Amino acid sequence: MAYHTALLDLRNGCVSGEKPLMLRALLFCPVLTWVCQELKERGVERFFVVCDREWQSEAEKAVAAFDAVVNGEGPEGETLVIDAPVLPIPSDETTCGLTPLESAEALAAVVPVCREFVLKKLMSGGVTVMDPSNTYVDPTCTVGAGTVLLPGTILRGNTHIAGNCEIGPNSMIRDSVIGEGTTVNASQVNESTVGCHTTVGPFTYVRPNCTIGDHCRVGDFVEMKNSVIGEGTKISHLTYVGDSDVGKRVNFGCGTVTTNYDGNKKYRCTIGDDVFLGCNTNLIAPVALGDGSYTAAGSTITEDVPADALGIARTRQTNKTGWAARFRRSWGKK
Repeated sequence: MAYHTALLDLRNGCVSGEKPLMLRALLFCPVLTWVCQELKERGVERFFVVCDREWQSEAEKAVAAFDAVVNGEGPEGETLVIDAPVLPIPSDETTCGLTPLESAEALAAVVPVCREFVLKKLMSGGVTVMDPSNTYVDPTCTVGAGTVLLPGTILRGNTHIAGNCEIGPNSMIRDSVIGEGTTVNASQVNESTVGCHTTVGPFTYVRPNCTIGDHCRVGDFVEMKNSVIGEGTKISHLTYVGDSDVGKRVNFGCGTVTTNYDGNKKYRCTIGDDVFLGCNTNLIAPVALGDGSYTAAGSTITEDVPADALGIARTRQTNKTGWAARFRRSWGKK
């Protein structure tokens, strides 16, 4: 019989006061999410969840993507009733059954089986998984055909990887969107969007609320948060970009820092198109750099730089003749 509604009772099979097994995490998301996703693929369109009030919020989050009702009015029509903890475990290569779930130990024991099930689905859709035993993908993630997942890849949450990407080795992407043909190598991307044909890493840390454009390069030991990076911009290495709006084709020299926090408030930097930031530039927010402007290496920029201007903020070099020799002699070394 085809069901359009599912009634899931989370109260059975758990000790009073403990989190229901259906809300325990399995590969980064609750078992309830796994079950709802499987039932949705089978044609279930509406979910009705019953749980104790203390777990209502978590239950709502677990089924938010499936248009579920939590502790609402009863469902109508033909209803599939699930009144015990269950888990979708594959019975063969193409189908998935609902097996009774008896304990937390049993849940831990099926992790490898569930991981393999998710990866087989991806591979059947044209994704290459180089080392399935060392790759972890949340069942709610999507990955496009032609993408390669290298060993140590972790995809979790509301993450969507487009086609023809290369992810890994040793990369974690959480609640993010990665565009077509992009590489994420040995890096972390969190709650952000990365454009197409962009390279991230190695050893890049993208914190929440970042948007990185197409054809960008974000290299080693770069950290960014709450920033917009325009198309074609290069942030190659050893740089921090926080609370900044960056234009197109900007070049960040090594060691550039946007100093966005004064201990009380955070401020934004605005960087126009085609700006060239010399190595070891400090941008003291709030500050704006006009299109086509340059900063001299080693500058600490505290005032706006007009378009096509060179900003220099460093003292003139002074050489003290013989100072080093005298200093060494002062502590007994020639």
